[in-house]
Amino acid sequence: MRGIFVRLLPLLLVLTLTGCSREQTAKPAIEGNPAPNFTLNTLDGKSVTLADLRGQVVLVNFWATWCPPCRAEIPSLMRLNAAMAGKPFRMLCISIDEGGAVAVQQFFRSSGMMLPALLDTDKKAGLAYGITGVPETFVIDKGGVILKKVVGGMEWDQPEVVAYLNDLTSKPR
Repeated sequence: MRGIFVRLLPLLLVLTLTGCSREQTAKPAIEGNPAPNFTLNTLDGKSVTLADLRGQVVLVNFWATWCPPCRAEIPSLMRLNAAMAGKPFRMLCISIDEGGAVAVQQFFRSSGMMLPALLDTDKKAGLAYGITGVPETFVIDKGGVILKKVVGGMEWDQPEVVAYLNDLTSKPR
């Protein structure tokens, strides 16, 4: 029995090290790295894949209906989205609510607010981005690289933010 274990030990070590090296090659969602791809559903069940949005500046905002700072920044996100209309810009607000579409739709109806919402009920996108809470927001350039990560809420329609995003949308890929 000991001889079988001794012969299998090198194989087990190779398999273990190979598995670890795959995990280590994944690039974390930090500024300067490629944005992790995801495919998520909208409230009406249509799927959106981040990679399909190459050529546009993408603002990815992780949020939840139960989060006070998230709710506080929604009006400024709505105004920003309106200010960027017609430009190569896309806002994706990813809800981590466990209640899924029902919870988000109910929140939008009761609050009178609306965002371009995607659902991450299984938390896979949040894990890929390494979020530690909500809100967390990532600005992704036309080539799919994370330029900015913002932890916590902010006023997204400030003139300097709009100017920054306008500048990004006018740059070539």
